[in-house]
Amino acid sequence: MRFVGLCAAVLLAVGLCFSSAAAKELQVGFVYVSPVGDAGWSFAHDKGRLVIEEMDGVTTSFVEAVAEGPDSERVMLNMARKGYDLIFATSFGYMDPMLKVAKQFPDTVFMHCSGFKTADNMGTYFGRMYQARYLSGMVAGAMSKSNTLGYVAAFPIPEVIRGINAFALGARAVNPEATVRVVWTKTWYDPATEKEAAKSLLDVGADVIAQHQDSPGPQEAAQEKGVYSIGYNSDMTQFAPKAHLTAPIWNWGPFYIETVKQVMDGSWQSASVWPGLAEGTVDLAPISDVVPQEVRDQVMAKKAAIIAGEEVFTGPINDQSGAEKVAAGTAMTDEELLGMTWFVQGVIGTTE
Repeated sequence: MRFVGLCAAVLLAVGLCFSSAAAKELQVGFVYVSPVGDAGWSFAHDKGRLVIEEMDGVTTSFVEAVAEGPDSERVMLNMARKGYDLIFATSFGYMDPMLKVAKQFPDTVFMHCSGFKTADNMGTYFGRMYQARYLSGMVAGAMSKSNTLGYVAAFPIPEVIRGINAFALGARAVNPEATVRVVWTKTWYDPATEKEAAKSLLDVGADVIAQHQDSPGPQEAAQEKGVYSIGYNSDMTQFAPKAHLTAPIWNWGPFYIETVKQVMDGSWQSASVWPGLAEGTVDLAPISDVVPQEVRDQVMAKKAAIIAGEEVFTGPINDQSGAEKVAAGTAMTDEELLGMTWFVQGVIGTTE
């Protein structure tokens, strides 16, 4: 009887272990470069996090306002040591720190947003935001009376330069006289600096302000001046209802759901993923009623064409000096787009 009792105890213990293993939830961590209340980049990612938080067997957490560089390495290292199964780092400057941590924790899945370095357990992801930027440029170009568009930009890296170029191409497609003036802030999130940069563009005649920044500061500056604006990351209408025309926006939920499912069922593999309008990862916020219906129809027709496969960066495309960079009928490759370091014709500013 003692033997039978011992066997029963062992079987019970084994059953409890399996039950505990089955009950273990997938722990997913997010690292944000700005506050989740920024109404911009981190806000958009956190909306995606909240979507997967509702999935069965998943728990999430985040750390916000994490500086790029050593501080981000510390945050990611802390998550990995705590047993997180999947970690998303959502800023370009997190790339090398994440790669370093990933090598130390080969059983953890790491995903870096907007970078280009990968490892067996580290993939990259971004979205073809330049597609939505082109559409927003069409709106801006059509609504400008001065033919001067202002663009408040964070850092002169390919991601930002590519977006500025797409915006300019869209603007000049409907208004060949339009120019895009660029001011660099060298920050992702600094509402005061972003607003002042917008004011400097307004002072030189810009009557539509666009941005690659996380706060609605540029939108507010435009409204105070009585001109129009194009937001970014999320629909920023509430911050400048009289100025806001539309915005290129993110919808990370579907992508995050798919990635979590892959990690849970063991099918995840390291890759560089770049979805766009067709997948719903990027989109255009509702266009303001102040924009004429014929312009809205033109923008929606272009959106449908891009979803159907039309390429935004198709030649002929010249650079600032007028030199041909993309021949007529030729579309730029993803590799060329990801390494873009030059401005198209019509952009006023430097890539430094």
